Amino acid sequence: MDIISLPIEYDREKIDGNYRLVIAAVKRAKALSQGSLPLISSKAQKITTLAIQEVATGAVNVLMGEHAVKAIEEAKKLTHRKMMDEAQQKETMPEDISELEKDLKVYLSEKGETEQKKTIEDIFGDN
Repeated sequence: MDIISLPIEYDREKIDGNYRLVIAAVKRAKALSQGSLPLISSKAQKITTLAIQEVATGAVNVLMGEHAVKAIEEAKKLTHRKMMDEAQQKETMPEDISELEKDLKVYLSEKGETEQKKTIEDIFGDN
């Protein structure tokens, strides 16, 4: 079993402190647990260990300062666009549903007409 030794060695220019290292590793571990593929090959069996290794080796890009602020703003824009797209889809859905309802009504009315044409003798005839 591969154990991470403490203190963890990482590039101090890319990550400015232990707190940022931990936060980045937590976010990466969450992504890994939700199905993201590992960025490095490792003997690690636990997601958290793999996440720490990825962040410490620089496989995961950790944003700080102005870059982080810009990335957050861009993420908000993408989230807003996604919400607008979903709202447009919901607006178009009732039209689709009404078309389905129309088709269903036609089908049911045709089926009802064919069943009404049968007489009682046809249904309960002497067999």
